[in-house]
Amino acid sequence: MENFVKFRHNVMNVHSISAFESIRGGINQNCKDVYFVRFVGVCDTLAADVRRMDGDMAERMARGCVIYRRMPGLPSGFCPDCLADYEAFYREWLGSGREAVSTKVLSGCGEYAALLGRGVARVLALYAGKKTVSASMEKNFVIKMLYWHDAVFADVLRQWNLGQSIKIVLSNLAKHQEYLFACLLTFLGCDVLLLQSETDISREEEALGLSKRVVLGAFGTADLPAFDPKSVLHKTAEIKAKPVSPARPAETTKPVSLERPKAGPRPVSLKRPGRAGRTGSVPREVADTGRQEKSFEQLALLASSVVMIGIHDRKGDMIGTGSGIMIGTDGYILTNSHVASGGSCYSVRIEEDETVYSTDELVKYHSVLDLAVLRIERRLVPLPVYRGSQKLLRGQKVVAIGSPLGLFNSVSDGIISGFRNIDGVDMIQFTAPTSHGSSGGALLNMYGEVIGISTAGFDNAQNINLAVGYESILPFIRGFT
Repeated sequence: MENFVKFRHNVMNVHSISAFESIRGGINQNCKDVYFVRFVGVCDTLAADVRRMDGDMAERMARGCVIYRRMPGLPSGFCPDCLADYEAFYREWLGSGREAVSTKVLSGCGEYAALLGRGVARVLALYAGKKTVSASMEKNFVIKMLYWHDAVFADVLRQWNLGQSIKIVLSNLAKHQEYLFACLLTFLGCDVLLLQSETDISREEEALGLSKRVVLGAFGTADLPAFDPKSVLHKTAEIKAKPVSPARPAETTKPVSLERPKAGPRPVSLKRPGRAGRTGSVPREVADTGRQEKSFEQLALLASSVVMIGIHDRKGDMIGTGSGIMIGTDGYILTNSHVASGGSCYSVRIEEDETVYSTDELVKYHSVLDLAVLRIERRLVPLPVYRGSQKLLRGQKVVAIGSPLGLFNSVSDGIISGFRNIDGVDMIQFTAPTSHGSSGGALLNMYGEVIGISTAGFDNAQNINLAVGYESILPFIRGFT
């Protein structure tokens, strides 16, 4: 790890618990994005949202995807037998020129010791502010921070990687030193959520500008269960053992394929619209909205806002390809979770741009919806997402744009042939041909609006493909567009 890691706080807005759990700060040129959010007050769904987050995080921890810890607060006292150890840690920090310190967690990891040592020094600068801090006050606060650090990370932080996702949730921090410790966690690369149901931070702490405030409702008591990963996983396993709808395909670096059902009626054969008369056809005007249908040639030009994504392993070798849709001018690209989940970094190619944009910024993902957002350092021209002014219909013409089999930005047309619900997720079934590599590509209506994102297909079936619909896309990309 480089010695001078920088952290950017809250580069995107987080307005819900589900957004906090799914967002992941990227790393670019030795700068990591972290999220520090305070949910203030209570609402009717708070307890249920927290329990769901606990379950999701416990599952992801079991797979090694995240480090998660939710605590009702920080320890209020010291173990008498431990005080001498933490006094020794304080002396070590002073002896390093306030540059590094090792504690009982990750002892001997020089990279992490440097990060922790500099983080402690930065918090002390915030603590002092304009007031004088005596040597004894400084010593006591540093010892307290190191003790809290070990209380938070005991048994969960066993190795260090700046790119790993660490999420810490604390409740009702009322004291100045407690809030500054939460700031320290962000200087270590953690995403921090404060559930301030009973009280909020002071104006002085707000003025530091490190955390974002989201008001849930009036102050009150939140009845939140203690977080026990083993217990949560056991309950989650019991729930999943009950009969459910057919499972969604597992995540993979390759596009998902769904087995065609062996039983049931055969799909109705629909005649594909003829191609005659397209060239030079006059788009028709829609009187009630003022929108204008585009010709197929005009729709094909929108391929410049659909990208090809290369998925790379830790060695940098390409292990797969997929597609993505530009959704935000500040470099945000929507793709499938199963496309992004297998990679350590990504390369993005844009039509008529010779530059290959490398990134490891996977800023948000949702494995159930099969959606993910990547970010590159480039201004983009995003495609508009359909807002649902009229219901989608079977037989409606659509155009699919993606990079099947690594063939950059292929365009195909077809119709909506049905609507499916797979594991609780609404899908659009369409006939526009797609192949491996099309996952993450755009499914457009005739106005050039994204109505879905290609995600799966049926094996051994001609032109039967699935897309996650705009109803799922819109809330997922809120804040990026």
